[in-house]
Amino acid sequence: MRILGLDYGSRTCGVAVSDPLGITAQGLETIVRKDENKLRRTLARIEELAGEYGAEKIVLGFPLNMNDTVGPRAQKTLEFKEMLERRTGLPVILQDERLTTVEAEEVLIEAGVRREERKWYVDKVAAVLILQGYLDSLPRG
Repeated sequence: MRILGLDYGSRTCGVAVSDPLGITAQGLETIVRKDENKLRRTLARIEELAGEYGAEKIVLGFPLNMNDTVGPRAQKTLEFKEMLERRTGLPVILQDERLTTVEAEEVLIEAGVRREERKWYVDKVAAVLILQGYLDSLPRG
């Protein structure tokens, strides 16, 4: 069973996929769009990746505020969730993603990725962290 993980941002969407056993997450790509509201190509690419990898569900990073309230970014994520479910027919699970971008930056710094190159990888790494957090929360046995 494969699962896609997404880090949805205003102009990018990082994508990760689980291994077939649902134990580890690997980064796939970062989908970039010119305008925040132009989502057709982003949705089409996610649908294509879900089919290519045989994904059974999607885990979408949910950017709650630090005080657990739903702000403007989280509201846009809820709207994107509905679009994803309609487009792919797959269940979309929301996963708390607070501080994953900060953590992704730290991972890239530790890996020695130069500052000007980090922006190309941070969303994909954040998607891996979101998906891995979800996979780690699943009961094993």
